[in-house]
Amino acid sequence: MPDAALWVLALLLVLAGIAGAVLPAIPGAPLVFAGLFLGAFIDGFSKVGWFPLVVIGLLTALTFVVDFAATALGAKRAGASPLALVGAALGTVAGLFFGFVGVLVGPFAGAALGEYAARRDLRQAGRAGLGTWLGIVLGSAAKIALLLAMVGVFAVAWLL
Repeated sequence: MPDAALWVLALLLVLAGIAGAVLPAIPGAPLVFAGLFLGAFIDGFSKVGWFPLVVIGLLTALTFVVDFAATALGAKRAGASPLALVGAALGTVAGLFFGFVGVLVGPFAGAALGEYAARRDLRQAGRAGLGTWLGIVLGSAAKIALLLAMVGVFAVAWLL
């Protein structure tokens, strides 16, 4: 495969990965890492060597920690039950079938329904839904920042 086609593939992997920061069905960080690794490979690792790739790999791992921690902290701060977290996950998946609005509303609705099923308290269900949703939104923002940092590490290594 010619280098130009590989570069297009690398760029598509990175762009799909960045989209994956907000679309839960797409593994964002691994796709960005794969695209950046492919970019380094195309050049024979002469511009982007092992050290930047290790840093990018650590940032990739950090996205998973941030994603889990943000959701859990948002739920915990709202006093959500474990069933609310299960509901948020199911709501996120169900929301994918309803486009962008579904991705935004699904986790809230799922968490609220899960919390209501656990405690039969409508006010607490709303709090749990909002707290879990805010955790997911803030986690997505942090993931986007980490993914852009990964691209930044690659760009700096490429240019130096």
